[in-house]
Amino acid sequence: MTLLRDCYYLHSPEVDDPMRSWDVLLTDGKIAEIALKIEPARNTDVINCSRHVVVPGFVNTHHHFYQTLTRNLPDAQNAKLFDWLVYHYDVWKNIDEHAVRVSTQLACGELLKTGCTCTTDHHYLYPESLADAAGIQFEAAGEIGIRFSPSRGSMSRGRSQGGLPPDSVVQSEDAIIADSRRVIEQYHDADPYAMRKVILAPCSPFSVTPALMKESARLARAYGVRLHTHLAETEDEEAYCLETHGKRPLALMEEWDFIGPDVYYAHGIFFSDEELARLAETGTGVSHCPSSNMRLGSGIARVKEMLAVGVPVAMGVDGSASNDTSDFLGELRAALLLQRVRYGADAITARQVVDLATQAGARMLNFPRSGSIRVGWTADIAAFDVHRLEYAGAQADPLAALLFAGISHQTDYTIVNGEVVVENGRLVLVDEENLMLEANRTAAALLTSR
Repeated sequence: MTLLRDCYYLHSPEVDDPMRSWDVLLTDGKIAEIALKIEPARNTDVINCSRHVVVPGFVNTHHHFYQTLTRNLPDAQNAKLFDWLVYHYDVWKNIDEHAVRVSTQLACGELLKTGCTCTTDHHYLYPESLADAAGIQFEAAGEIGIRFSPSRGSMSRGRSQGGLPPDSVVQSEDAIIADSRRVIEQYHDADPYAMRKVILAPCSPFSVTPALMKESARLARAYGVRLHTHLAETEDEEAYCLETHGKRPLALMEEWDFIGPDVYYAHGIFFSDEELARLAETGTGVSHCPSSNMRLGSGIARVKEMLAVGVPVAMGVDGSASNDTSDFLGELRAALLLQRVRYGADAITARQVVDLATQAGARMLNFPRSGSIRVGWTADIAAFDVHRLEYAGAQADPLAALLFAGISHQTDYTIVNGEVVVENGRLVLVDEENLMLEANRTAAALLTSR
C-alpha cells in the first residue's frame, strides 16, 4: 500500500475543496480511499505531498517511439511532412529489434517523467528483422512500468507502388492482417484495469491500400479493439486523396468503414465544418498533437470548434522526430497557447486541457477506469512539486500553474498501477544514465547506416 499524505492540491471530482490537504490511499493497483487524515496500516509507504499538485496520470494517444533515435536531424529540420518523411524513411528502414527496445524505453521514460502514465505507440515499420515488434515493446514498456496500448501499425504501399516508404519496411496485406490477429490474441487484455491493450492502425491514406483499411476495420471490430490512423494532417494529404481517390480524406474513411466511436485520427487539422459535424455525429475522435503540427508547419487544429460541436479530443505528443520530445506536460502548455493564437485568450482553459490529457485520453484508448482520481479507479497518478522558485507567485491557482508557469515539466513522483516509477524526478525501474548512453549509441549506429 502507498499513502499520498497531505496533498497540497488534489485534482479529483471526489473532493469539495482541492486544497484541504487530502490523503489518497493506493492498494492493489487501485485508489482505495480519498479522505482527510487517513491512518495508514503497518508497512504502508507514505509520500509527503504537502508541496505537490496531485493529478491523474496523463494519457498519450499518439506517438512514434522509434523516432526518439532520429531527433533534430539537420537535413530535416526545415522540411514539410512529405519531404520530411522521405528523408527519414531512409534512416528508419534500418530499425532493428534493439533499436525498437531502446527507443521504447527512452520514449516511455520521458513520458513518465513528465506525468504520463498510459500511452500508445504507432509503430508501422516492419523490416524483415522485426518478427515481433509488439512483443519487444510490451516487454520494454513493462520493465519501465508504464500502462501501454500500442498500435499494430502497417504500411502496404512502398515506393514501387507509388507510396513514400522503401519497399523493405512495408508488408503484404495478408501478412499484416495475419500478424494483427496474432498480436491481438497474444497481447490484448480487455479488462478495464489492464496494463496491456492493442489498437490496429494502418498508417495513413497514402501508405496503405483501401482493402487493408477495410480489412483492418473488420478485424478490429471482430475482436473489440480500437482503430487509429493519421488523417487530415496536411494540405498535401488532402490533395493526394483528391487526386488519387477523388475524395477528401474523411470521405475515404467513410467509404472504408474507418469511422465511428471505436476510431480516432491523429492530427485532424484540415476538417471542414461539415466534417466536424460528421465526426461529432459518429463519435469519432481526434488526437491533438500541437507541437508536431507547429514543428512541421502543418497548421493549427480546430480544437475549440471540435469541442464546441462534441468531437472527442485527446492529447498526443506525436513522434520525437517531429516534436522533438516526449514532454507531455509541455504538450499541454503548447495546446493551451496554440488555441489562443487562433481563437483568442478565452479559447480554452487550463482545466479543459488537463481534461483532454486525462479523462478524454483514457476514454479514447478504452481504459474506462483510468484518467481520474476516484475510489476504485486505477492508481495512476502524477505529483508535481510547485513549491519551487519557478512557481513563486503562481499559487492562486495551483493546477493552472502547471501549464502557465514553471521552467521544468518533470514530476516529482509518477505512480502507475500503484507502483512508484518516478521518485524525486528519477526513473525507478531502469538506470537513466545507461538508457541515455545506449540510446545515443543506437542512434549513431542508425545514422551511419543511412
